[in-house]
Amino acid sequence: MTEKISDLTRRIEALQLELEAEVARQGAALRYGLEHGRAVFEQEVLRRHRELQTTLTRYLLNARPLVVLTAPVIYSLIFPLVLLDIFVSIYQAVCFPAYGIEKVKRRDYMIFDRGHLAYLKPARKAELRLLLLCERAHRLCARSRRPH
Repeated sequence: MTEKISDLTRRIEALQLELEAEVARQGAALRYGLEHGRAVFEQEVLRRHRELQTTLTRYLLNARPLVVLTAPVIYSLIFPLVLLDIFVSIYQAVCFPAYGIEKVKRRDYMIFDRGHLAYLKPARKAELRLLLLCERAHRLCARSRRPH
């Protein structure tokens, strides 16, 4: 069993190195790099992204009516989600230590890095916020569970 585990570990390490090399290769081809976990693009790429941006007004005029009508309903979830986040934090701060359960680090579950991508047009960022709201709800539910 030990030899098999050692072999699997070596294969995983080799795959990890291969994955890192491929990510670096594709990053160079797309002219971006990662700094502190965030995508950083070259100035020329950023300039081109700004040229391709669509204004929010133009986006709204070209959007399907149902998309525009449902946005306020989706955004209305912000308030109950913020309340849930507050209550989960209080619950974990009070109850977890009492039962000897390790606290769940919020930063391990609440990661919102896509909004920092420079190439996103303002209209797409608005769409992304709606999707991130759903992602936040999912991660908040995952965070509220007892860690394994």
